[in-house]
Amino acid sequence: MKPIWIVDDDPSIRFVLEKALLREHLASRSFTNPREVLDALADLDDAGAGADSGPQVLVSDIRMPGGSGLELLAKVKARRPGLPVIVMTAYSDLDSAVSAFQGGAFEYLPKPFDVTRAVELIRRALDESLREQVAEERLVDTPEMLGQAPAMQDVFRAIGRLSQSNVTVLITGESGTGKELVARALHKHSARAKGPFVAINTAAIPKDLLESELFGHERGAFTGAQAQRRGRFEQAEGGTLFLDEIGDMPLELQTRLLRVLSDGQFYRVGGHSAVKVSVRVIAATHQNLEQRVREGAFREDLFHRLNVIRLRLPRLAERREDIPMLTRHFLQHSAQQLGVEPKRISDAALARLAAFDFPGNVRQLENICHWLTVMASAQVIEPEDLPPEVLEAVPAASASAAATEGSPAAPSAVPLAAPARARALSGVAAGAEGAAASAWDAALLTEAQHLLQSGRTDVWDTLTQRFEARLIEAALAHTHGRRIEAAQKLGIGRNTLTRKIQELGLE
Repeated sequence: MKPIWIVDDDPSIRFVLEKALLREHLASRSFTNPREVLDALADLDDAGAGADSGPQVLVSDIRMPGGSGLELLAKVKARRPGLPVIVMTAYSDLDSAVSAFQGGAFEYLPKPFDVTRAVELIRRALDESLREQVAEERLVDTPEMLGQAPAMQDVFRAIGRLSQSNVTVLITGESGTGKELVARALHKHSARAKGPFVAINTAAIPKDLLESELFGHERGAFTGAQAQRRGRFEQAEGGTLFLDEIGDMPLELQTRLLRVLSDGQFYRVGGHSAVKVSVRVIAATHQNLEQRVREGAFREDLFHRLNVIRLRLPRLAERREDIPMLTRHFLQHSAQQLGVEPKRISDAALARLAAFDFPGNVRQLENICHWLTVMASAQVIEPEDLPPEVLEAVPAASASAAATEGSPAAPSAVPLAAPARARALSGVAAGAEGAAASAWDAALLTEAQHLLQSGRTDVWDTLTQRFEARLIEAALAHTHGRRIEAAQKLGIGRNTLTRKIQELGLE
C-alpha cells in the first residue's frame, strides 16, 4: 500500500499523526508546505511513476506559509483526481473547509482533533481509495470471460444482445460463478462504457449504513455527518450501478430502490431536494427471489422491476469442459501476481480437478490455482500436489474413469461427503480433520522449511499473512461476503477484520 502524505507547517501535528499511523502499521511521509508536495509529485511524474506511486491518501492543513491547502487541493486533484484528500482546519475556518468539498475534498478534520477520530477518518479514506483502485484495476486488467461450454456460450450471446440496451438485468447464480464479471461485461459492451461502473455488495454493509452508502447524505443528517456526501447512485451517473446480493437488502431500502428505478429520482439522507440520476442498474443474487417474495422478505413489485431480463450463470460443475482452460488461465494469472514462473499441470491432475464438484464454483478454482502456485513444490503439478479437499472428495479411480471416458464426469459420479463439501467452500485447506489435517500440517512444514532454506528473514510474516488471508477468504465465502457475520465466526471484532482485509490487500 502507498503511504499517507501529511502536509502541515506545525511539527507537533505531523509528529502526532506520524506516530498514530505507525501504531496502525500505516506508512506516512510528511511535508511542511504545499510546494514540497507538488515538487514530490512532479518528481514522480518525471520519473514515469505516475499514479502508481505517491500517496494513497493526502492529509493537508488549509493555512500554511508558502501556499494554501485549498490551492494544493485543486492542483493535486488535477493531477490525481481519484486521490482522497482530507482537509484539516481550525473550528473558525469552517467556511473554508466547506468550500473545500466543492473542490473534491474527501472529508475535513477540525483542529484540535482526537487522534482516534483522525485515524478512523484516514482509514475510511484508505478504504475508499483501495476500493476504487481495485475496481479500476479489475476493469482494465480483467480479460474477456472464458468458457466454451454451451451454458456459457448462451451467457455470451445474451451479453451481445443486451450490448445496446439500457434495460435492467438480474443475474442469478451460486456464489463464485462470476456474477460481477458478467455485470462488468454488460457495462463494457454497452453505450455507457465511458461512464463509471460502480459496484456495491448490499450484504457486506451494515443495515444502518447502507442507505447513506447508496443515496448519500446531507451535512448534519446524523451524528458524524460533517459534510454532504454523494452516494453510489450519484457516483454511477451516466454509467452502471451493480447491486450485488440484492436479496439481502432490507425491506425499507427496497422501497427507496423501487422509487429510484421508477422515476430516476431520490433524496439524500436528511435531504429535501430530489436528486435525478441516469444510471443503469444491474442486480445479482445467489438466492431464490421468488421464494423470498413468498416469504415476505422481498417486495414483489421490486422483484418484477428488477426481473426485466434474467441471466442465470451455471455452476462450474455444469461446465466441466471449461475446467482445464480456466485452470491454465488462473495458474498464469497467479504466477503474474506473485512474480514467479507459471506452473504447468499434468493431465492426471487436470482429470482429478475436472471430477471435483467445486461447491465454491469458479472462485474456488481460482483460489486452488493460487494455492498450487504457492504450495506445489515442482513446476509440473501432479495429482498428489492438489489440496486435501480435492484429493479427499475425488478418489483416483473416479478421476481415471472420467479421463478414460473422454468426457467430464457427471455430477452424480462424484461422491462428496458433507464435511468435505463444507471444507471445500474456501478453495484452500480449511480446518480439515484427520488425514486432511495431517496433510495440511505437512504442507505447512514443507513450505516453512523451503522458505528457511532460501535464506529469507521474513518467514514468520510471510506465512502468517498467507494463513490470515486464506482464513478470512474462507470466512467471507462461508458468509457470502457478510463481514460482521464473518468476524463473529472467526471470533474477532469487525474492525479487526476490516483492518486485516486492508492490510492483506483482500478488497
